[in-house]
Amino acid sequence: MGSPLWAIEAGYQSIHGSKNKEAKCTVGDCFVAATTPRICSATAAPTCSLQSSEPQRRLAVALSLAACLVSPPVLAQTADEPAPKRIAAEQATKRRMPTPPDMAPKVRIGVVNQPIRLHASALASTRTLPIIKRGSADRLAQTQTRKTFDPFARFDAFREKGIWLNVPAPADTVDQDKDGIRSTLADVGIGYIGWTHNTFANNQLPNAARSSIANQLYMGQNPTFATANFVIVTYDLSRFGILDGQIVVGAEQQYWTWKRPGPDRVGLNTLAYYQTFLDRKFELKLGYLRNANEFTGTLFGGISGSNMFALFQAGMSTNAAPTPAANLKYSFDDHLYNKVSVQRSISPDGPYAQITENPSGLKWGTANAGILFIDELGYKSKAAPGVPDTWLRAGIGLNGSRYKNLADPDQQRESGNNFHYIAADRQLWQSDVEGTPSRGIYGGFSIMGAPPDLNRISRYYELRLYAKGLFESRTSDLIALVANNTTWSRFAVDAALAKGQLAHHDTTAITGTYTAHLAPGIYASLGLSYIHNPISVTHTPQTEHALNLLVSTLIFF
Repeated sequence: MGSPLWAIEAGYQSIHGSKNKEAKCTVGDCFVAATTPRICSATAAPTCSLQSSEPQRRLAVALSLAACLVSPPVLAQTADEPAPKRIAAEQATKRRMPTPPDMAPKVRIGVVNQPIRLHASALASTRTLPIIKRGSADRLAQTQTRKTFDPFARFDAFREKGIWLNVPAPADTVDQDKDGIRSTLADVGIGYIGWTHNTFANNQLPNAARSSIANQLYMGQNPTFATANFVIVTYDLSRFGILDGQIVVGAEQQYWTWKRPGPDRVGLNTLAYYQTFLDRKFELKLGYLRNANEFTGTLFGGISGSNMFALFQAGMSTNAAPTPAANLKYSFDDHLYNKVSVQRSISPDGPYAQITENPSGLKWGTANAGILFIDELGYKSKAAPGVPDTWLRAGIGLNGSRYKNLADPDQQRESGNNFHYIAADRQLWQSDVEGTPSRGIYGGFSIMGAPPDLNRISRYYELRLYAKGLFESRTSDLIALVANNTTWSRFAVDAALAKGQLAHHDTTAITGTYTAHLAPGIYASLGLSYIHNPISVTHTPQTEHALNLLVSTLIFF
């Protein structure tokens, strides 16, 4: 677009070079209108008669420029009329036009055929004017574009990167941005998220063989309470030119009334460096990582009944047992990816032994632990209108740790353990296609396996059906129904039978839960879980069945 300076210079040269000639006029040069009562006709080929002094011409240029910016179409339309007629016509036009105090001035378009050139600053000032359209009766309509402002959008860059776990955004926390604390920290590149997860399980069947806590054999045999508390702090490195760069530091504290799942601890949860490169094709994350949140998983984390112990026993790190690792993800496109990890394995004797030996999580390794290599190939597509949420993945793990051989416990430890898994989750129905596409019904399955001579779990199968926001009044609640089967190592079963114990080859569980989103950052869950053979490998007549009442709360801040 031209500027007024450009117009003045061009117009002045036109006038100055045409003192005794007729000059062709355009709307872009309409400033010439001020030099003579009769200038350009809108219907005939315009001509100009220019016979004025140099000061008059300069004054005319300035006045005509102002006229162009204020009302060029009206000027062009009335240029051929005598002044009294023009004034009368203008007054009549004003009387015909509606004049509410809040209505912007309306201007007819289409009277002239050539564009009007305006300076950039003039254009900027006109952005607040209505957009003019021409209807069948040449009426003018006003439209306005409004942008929705999200005050929490700036915090997205501070959420931990590289994990599949869907930790809520700061908008869905108890404190949100109270007293501007989160904003103040964000100004210096710091973000944070914390949460507390509290669970309670209690067997509802009679004759459940209650025992002392010390001799408890499964969760819920006695009323069982557990709590896990987390704080994750991130520092944004993109402010220093590192693409998506981030430092992550996290701590975890856990307590169980039944110690077998994992002893009490306070220690490191994660200490990581993350960045992308080559146009985000590659993602690098290294440090003390918990790969349980980096591989496999589900579309909605925390679905009660899901079990990854088949992978933990083969060395994958957990929230309570982070280990040194380097993860590299390559994205073939927006959906297909391959992710690999070189990780220090957790103890080959399991998470309990790992936490007991390394409660702080800061040790480089534990006894008999070697290197674990993980590779996952996956396809992931987020929900969009008409596009279902989808996640397909398959992975393998190769572990160099030294494991006990269940087929011959007296034999020396041996390496060569491994695992594999296949998992899929797909949105089956979208209940709110245009509003929140992620709402709807989902289905999924997982299959995991490991060698039975080195692992107590040789196979794990899971089917899940779940729904998010099924009810209009509860758009972020989650309903889940999960059925799973755990197949125990045949060598471990044979060894128990040889000792005269009651043993079983598998454990089956069906769990239903309803998780309600009560307020920003506050979730509560209620469920029932029926378990056939809740103890691994062996059982007693009183511990063959369990019906656990499950209650949990999850609070984010």
